[in-house]
Formats: sequence, C-alpha cells, structure tokens
Amino acid sequence: KLVVDEEAAAVVRRIFALCAAGQGPSQIARLLKREQVLCPTTYAYKTFGVAHSSLNLNDPYGWSDSTIANMLENEIYLGNTINLRYSTRSYKDRRKVEHPREECMVLENTHPALVSREVWDIVQQVRQHKRRPTKMDEQNKYSGLVVCADCGSTMVLHRAHTMSRSYNHFTCRTYKKDVTLCTAHYIRECILDDVVLEDLRRVTAMAREHTQEFAAYIGSRQSAEIRKEARGLERELTAMKKRSRELDSIFKRLYEDIVLGRITAEQFQTLSGSYTQEMEVLNRAIPEKETAIQRLREQVSGTDHFISLAKRYTDIQELT
Repeated sequence: KLVVDEEAAAVVRRIFALCAAGQGPSQIARLLKREQVLCPTTYAYKTFGVAHSSLNLNDPYGWSDSTIANMLENEIYLGNTINLRYSTRSYKDRRKVEHPREECMVLENTHPALVSREVWDIVQQVRQHKRRPTKMDEQNKYSGLVVCADCGSTMVLHRAHTMSRSYNHFTCRTYKKDVTLCTAHYIRECILDDVVLEDLRRVTAMAREHTQEFAAYIGSRQSAEIRKEARGLERELTAMKKRSRELDSIFKRLYEDIVLGRITAEQFQTLSGSYTQEMEVLNRAIPEKETAIQRLREQVSGTDHFISLAKRYTDIQELT
C-alpha cells in the first residue's frame, strides 16, 4: 500500500506546477539544483536508508532532465498503478522490453494522488508541445502551435534586440528556407495575442452567461466525435471477429485432415503455426477493442468541468 510522504510530495507538486507554467525538464532541474533540493535517490537514502544503484552522495542535488521528464509522465502521481509494463524477449534474452500503455494493466485510483487530473492533463499537453528557450532566453508560448495555412509548416517567431516587442512576428519556416515554395506572409505576436485573448474571453463569457446552451453545443459536438470514433472501432471489431471465425473453420478442417490421414503431423504443425499466432493476437486484441468501445459509450462529457473553469477565470487580462 502506497502512502503519501508529504515532504517529497511537496517537491513533486512543485515540479508539476512549474511544468504546467511552461518550464521544461532542464529548466526545472537547474532550478532544483540551485535551490539545493535533494534528488530522489539521495532523499530516499537519507530519510529511509534505501540505497539505489544510481545513488551518488557526492552530488546530493544531482537532478537531471531525464529524472524530471520521467516523473512528469509517471501515472503513479495521478493515483494509478500500471502493471505488466515490462517483459523479456525469452528465457535466454533477459533484456527488458517496455510495452505501450494500451498493452499494460492500468488500475486507477489505487492510492492517493499527488496531483489533480486537471494539472496532469495540462502537463501532458505542455509536454506534447515542448518549448525550448530562445537565444534571448525567452519562452515562446505558441511554440509548435502556429502553422502556415498554405503549406502546413510550423511558423517560427522572429525576435531581435534592436526591435520593439510589438515587432516580434511569426513567419513561415518553408518560405524562410526557400522563397519559391511558399509565400511571404507573417503575423505579429501582439496581434495573435489579441486574437487568442478575445476568443478566450468570448468563449468563457458564453459558458458563464448561457450555460445550458453552451453545454448543449459542446455535448452535441463531443457526442458526434465520440460516435464517429466508436463506429470506426466497431468496424475493426467486426472484421476481427469475422477473421476469428474463419480461423476456427480452418483449424477444424486441418484437424479433420490429420485425423483422416490426408496430411502428416509435420504438415499440420507447419500449416497451423502461423494461424495459431494470428489467433493469439486476435484473442488479445478483441477484448481490448471491446473495452475501448465500452469506454467511449460510457464517456462522460467534460462540459461541467469546463464551465467551472470558465466561472473561475472571469477576467483574463493577459495571456500566460
């Protein structure tokens, strides 16, 4: 049973808060080193006497960006337990193989969470659009989010010490590399700020002032997307079950052939080998697909959560 260690939990919560605010693993690691916060291995050794293979008492504040990155992706802080994450290739090859999340056994709410679902979701979105500090040591909040409407390439932010901040602007990466491949359009960062800020104000005001209409609109959009995704999964499930029935028929015919002496045992083993592997894959995939479909059907709209956020942020003065 996992219980919360409040001293370490405070550090974990701060790491998630820093990431949610836009800081990357390297920046967070440097900050913790500068403030002389004990790294996990040193803290475990000094507090509980637990020694880890990577313990280095000569560097008690040795936070690394990989340590921070792994923590930000570890669902144990969300209150979940993930089993069957690793296996070995065979009894001869003992090297670990990590499985994707959908192939693991995920048990939710097995212990107290250190971070809320809201903070976790924000951090995962931030991690998908990783931001690197510029040469001027500034952070681009739109990193990876602004794309060219003509060619689809990511647009890059241009800054210079000689210009006022109002002249910071995004230009097409493709055009910057080759002027013959796209056109010379751009948008100023301050204009983009105004557009996004006005849109946020409009949407949150709609959620606060016309709650029922807003909930109905979001619910209809979401339910349409869920139905579309569920139909796709159902088509895949139907094809899988059809193939499973075909394999059953094939095995019956092969069994009859070997019983009646039409084929030898060696031929039976050769013919059935690949079919057996395919059947094993299907036997694992079909329940997973059924679970995914059921989860979509039971999925609860996040409209109420969004409306509660909209009511909290009643007056957004600037983008952060």
